[in-house]
Amino acid sequence: MERGAPTTHRGASRVQDGMQRITASRPPAFVRAALPRPLAYAVAFAAAFAVAFAVACSPSSGFRSLGRAPSTPYEQYAQSLRDAGLDETGMGREWLAASDSALRSPLMTRLPAREVGWYSRAEARAVAYEITVRRGQRLRATLRGDGQPARYFLDLFERSDDSTGGWVHRVSADSLAAPDTAAASLLLEFEASRDQQVVLRFQPELLRGGRYDLALRLEPTLAFPVEGRGNAAIQSYYGAARDGGRRDHHGIDIFAPRGTPVLAATDGVVRSTSPNGLGGNVVWLTDARRRYTLYYAHLDTQFVDGGQQVRAGDTLGLVGNTGNARTTPPHLHFGIYLPGRGPIDPLQYVRHVTSATPVLRADTAMLGVTANTRSAAVTLRASPHVRGDAIRRIGSETPLRIMGASAGWFRVQLDDGTAGYLTSVSLRVKSERIHDDPSRRQ
Repeated sequence: MERGAPTTHRGASRVQDGMQRITASRPPAFVRAALPRPLAYAVAFAAAFAVAFAVACSPSSGFRSLGRAPSTPYEQYAQSLRDAGLDETGMGREWLAASDSALRSPLMTRLPAREVGWYSRAEARAVAYEITVRRGQRLRATLRGDGQPARYFLDLFERSDDSTGGWVHRVSADSLAAPDTAAASLLLEFEASRDQQVVLRFQPELLRGGRYDLALRLEPTLAFPVEGRGNAAIQSYYGAARDGGRRDHHGIDIFAPRGTPVLAATDGVVRSTSPNGLGGNVVWLTDARRRYTLYYAHLDTQFVDGGQQVRAGDTLGLVGNTGNARTTPPHLHFGIYLPGRGPIDPLQYVRHVTSATPVLRADTAMLGVTANTRSAAVTLRASPHVRGDAIRRIGSETPLRIMGASAGWFRVQLDDGTAGYLTSVSLRVKSERIHDDPSRRQ
């Protein structure tokens, strides 16, 4: 039996009863008067989920309890299940356990990536992906659901700084689909202030079936600071020796013809435009939201003054070679300074990730079906790559269910709950997918 799949489900009817108890309360009069009856009850249903609670996790949980009232859509929904007594049903317990299990055993992925996944109303499942994000990069996750009208929970976690090694929640995205549509779109963005591993977890609400399309990519936090230029124009890097090794280079050099516009890489306030011996004509631009200062040096001309507010894309000046760059071709020296720490490497803040998302080659028509491997033994991997970490070897008689498709790989789930990736060509269909029972549709 698969982890997360209900037994017959004796708990399923109780889950539905609990859902009916949540939605049975009559909508307020002002809601009934202002909205059509189906929409009014949908509003009341949504309001019933917005309840406060304190998250309680077992010591083995991968999610660290912060001892606070629920603030995320997932936490509010989980508490609403407990308040309705659904955590005592088989499916309710499995839904709550699935989210924690996914967080403790995430799969791996390299970005950019795209995965098309499947979930059944008859099962309670969650999936999590561990992702490497470098300081200065922004993780952008977009998810589109297609199926029964459903609420989706997309949450990002990072490692705690203490000795527990647990995961601490950082960002959420959620969507409550309108009653008359099955599509929902979510957007989650996270800016990394250090090189780190994060986990992105996705879980749909109970008793819903459908598909989702998840796209993940990395992008620079800041806009490129020289108009019409890109990665190729960066020709000198942070930490390079200067003056015969007596000092290090505290920025990157972006080469461009003299007079090329130099742009504000973010919204901010010009702190200073006072020239200096090394940088010549400079601009110091402070980003108060992110708490760092950008340094533009060797400008031919400055177009801004101290105290001036600018928006990303505004022209600050023109590329030149003033200061100690008089003997070099025109270029912009670009640096980032943190308060109390000094210069940091600005490369990832402006460098565009040019890798293309792998083409989806696996047959998405196989999502949800039970399959076997074609050969006697294949390696189940933690990521959809031939060099992905090996989880275990599985034989041809091992039943598995196809839960997702990424590039030329399938994400599969074994009967014991183990999840991983197999190449799409290594599988053959054994049975049809689990079909939702129309009589149980709400």
